[in-house]
Amino acid sequence: MKNKTVTIVGAGPGGLATAMQLAQAGCDVTLVERRDRVGGRTSAIEIDGFRFDCGPTFFLYPRVLSEIFASTGRDLMDEVPMERLDPQYRLTFGGGGQLDCCPDMDEMDRQIANFAPADVGQLRKYMDANRLKLEKFRPILESPFSSPLDLLRRDVLAAASKLHPFRSLGKELERYFSDPRLVIAFAFQAKYLGMSPFNCPSLFSILSFLEYEHGVFHPIGGCSRVSERMAEIAQEMGVKIRLDEPVESIEIEDGRLTAVRTAENRYASDAFVINADFADWMSKMVPDDLRRRWTDKELAKKKFSCSTFMLYLGIDGLYEDLPHHSIHISETYDQNLRDIESDHVLSTDPSVYVQNACVTDPTLAPPGSSTLYILVPVTHQHENVDWSVEADAFREKTLDQLAEIGLGDVRERIRVEHRITPDDWQNGYSIYKGATFNLAHNLGQMLHRRPNNRFEELDGVYLVGGGTHPGSGLPVIYESSRISSRLLLEDLGIPTDFLDAAKT
Repeated sequence: MKNKTVTIVGAGPGGLATAMQLAQAGCDVTLVERRDRVGGRTSAIEIDGFRFDCGPTFFLYPRVLSEIFASTGRDLMDEVPMERLDPQYRLTFGGGGQLDCCPDMDEMDRQIANFAPADVGQLRKYMDANRLKLEKFRPILESPFSSPLDLLRRDVLAAASKLHPFRSLGKELERYFSDPRLVIAFAFQAKYLGMSPFNCPSLFSILSFLEYEHGVFHPIGGCSRVSERMAEIAQEMGVKIRLDEPVESIEIEDGRLTAVRTAENRYASDAFVINADFADWMSKMVPDDLRRRWTDKELAKKKFSCSTFMLYLGIDGLYEDLPHHSIHISETYDQNLRDIESDHVLSTDPSVYVQNACVTDPTLAPPGSSTLYILVPVTHQHENVDWSVEADAFREKTLDQLAEIGLGDVRERIRVEHRITPDDWQNGYSIYKGATFNLAHNLGQMLHRRPNNRFEELDGVYLVGGGTHPGSGLPVIYESSRISSRLLLEDLGIPTDFLDAAKT
């Protein structure tokens, strides 16, 4: 019997993980990618011997991807060696104080005592509570949600008392910490979702818990190396990867997607997986009159995440005293959040994230040099900000801000530089509004209110990535691939036992 055919659009982390799982199940898989390399937002940027991660630099909670690798008979840590970081990152506060965050609770209490003695011991309570919360929340993260009736499932009802869905993450942290700097220290991870912790549901307190409980890892070669190795494995398994082939049109018959077309080929398949940015791809590819729930008008009404202003710097020498990851929390953090999410203007005192990866991984730069990856959360595309006018000045503001973490001489050490603005995210990476973390994760846009893994508007289409359930961030994007792979295989009558056998 002929194998079922599947075409995957987009070679981001979700598309690559899906390709591996479907190939393991015996499907004939073709993956088409618009760019010249795999990875999407987890691809590499390579300039004159310097190698940067384009997007994610934190590799968190490897359990999900480890299980996906195991389902194909492989070991993630053997295929992509990783180093667990200690400290995980350094936090500096514009209002004073510093934390070198690490999994040693005694050491964390020692540091907390230096500037917030009243909160000593609270981190342990927070960890204990979130250990139970993750246990209750995990079945929700690992299951599809296609209707309001799914909210009545036994696992959802059992978790409800622990998740406090109507409490914000910021308010949740205030239950543990009296010092506002510590509230931010364990809530800033909402930025992984592109949101303010004071607008993000409290269930996402598990993000910082995952860092302390399960570690922050650096894959040797960068997070982009994970995607590259997944592509290599997929090809070894028979997946056909077609780069530089953007989808130009699609064919629909009786409400079912039957083929996608590129300039080079027509791909007709039994099923399709869309790993492209959801809002961008749907608004460009699927006629508006065929979309009822996700029309262009409705998409424009949705809440979208923030964007990011990026600098990738190859520099002379190495900042040996700067940890692998550093986050500077601006003194005016509340205003910084309002600037991004409400006022849609550029902050005069922005928070800044810096990756100094070569202290861990010297393979990323030529001898005698190192890399700096700099990310500043900013508003998604908005008429208030013209990046063709503002980008140069904001670059200077960003470099000035680096002095807050001890990088006052960075300008004179720059050898290569690359920049990405929200305009570039939209135009170069095809991300709707340049919102790098997709649809915002508020209660109105989660679970069944997010685009479904089995896409509800077009038969034969399955979604993976940050624009579907469970949401943004690498661990949950990988989980979306597992949920959608299972649904697709079940619909095609193909056994999924291998997915369950690999779970731990």
